[in-house]
Amino acid sequence: MDIELFRPAAERCLFGARMGGLVLAAARGDAAPQTLALGIDAAGAQITADSLFIGASLTKLATALAVLRLADLGALGLDDDLAEHLPDAAAARPGVTLRRILSHSAGLPFDVSPERAPYRIGLTWPALADACLAEPPATAPGSVVQYGNMGYGLAAVIVERLTGMPFAAALEDLVLGPLGVEGYLGSEPPRPPALLADIRGSNPPELESFNSAFYRSLALPWACLVLTAAGALTLVRAFAGYPAGFLSPALLADACASQTDGLPGGSAPPLWYPDCPWGIGPDIRGAKQPHWAAPNAARESFGHAGASGCIAWHDPASDISYAIMGTRTASNGWLLRHATALGAALVEGYR
Repeated sequence: MDIELFRPAAERCLFGARMGGLVLAAARGDAAPQTLALGIDAAGAQITADSLFIGASLTKLATALAVLRLADLGALGLDDDLAEHLPDAAAARPGVTLRRILSHSAGLPFDVSPERAPYRIGLTWPALADACLAEPPATAPGSVVQYGNMGYGLAAVIVERLTGMPFAAALEDLVLGPLGVEGYLGSEPPRPPALLADIRGSNPPELESFNSAFYRSLALPWACLVLTAAGALTLVRAFAGYPAGFLSPALLADACASQTDGLPGGSAPPLWYPDCPWGIGPDIRGAKQPHWAAPNAARESFGHAGASGCIAWHDPASDISYAIMGTRTASNGWLLRHATALGAALVEGYR
């Protein structure tokens, strides 16, 4: 299938989202990915297949893969209590396991308290890591799916302690390098990332979320990975078993199966569901409505979306993976309204 056939659907997505540009990457099975680049970023720079984007919460897929790689190596177990690895964490209480942390069901708050790590010049990842360690749980483990960032901060600290490396270096060693992903966490990339439109909030330009060098310097293990659309596609395909051997089959099956059946949750209304399935890293489609996945993707389909305006998804029923990286944040809802239609066209067209 030639990805150029999806240019009209990609153009409709751009028009509907009132967005300057996007990159679409897709692949079926173990075939080589194809990419389609359209338009310009918020600064008027041409978007190409090699354009870099801030991946926002797609970073969580990479962080989960780092933990899963350590599990495959026998360095940790997914059912280990947090206290076994981080006895100094305020959240290290009975029932708080790595499995629950990575599936957002450990009872942790959405984020660290701003008072523990004020967002201002001078903030660093080590300071944020300390803030994650100091943050207590919000509710009982296994009672609700509260999507959030703090658990992935704790996961990154575990990776650091087990490897003896800063998380960014460990991520390169365990995930990005072996998968051949061009990715940058905490270091400025060699070419400017696409400038995003619709950044909301009151921060000055030098502190702007997603777009500023300061934001990227924080190396957030839940939000700051800079990569291409092909790189985002590679991360979600790793959970689908491509390339073979990157993770063991048993661990892959576990990671892509829901760990949270029957638990309510999500992030916040309207993305709050009476049953919120989640894997060990990936979001699972289930019966969630509204949702960013292609509506014709299987309930077992999985992936992740990012608030910077991106999604990486895999549909096991058709063996299709796709990634969409846009030049507008998700604030106006385009991922839910227009990226879903583009995803549906891909799933249908590649079948």
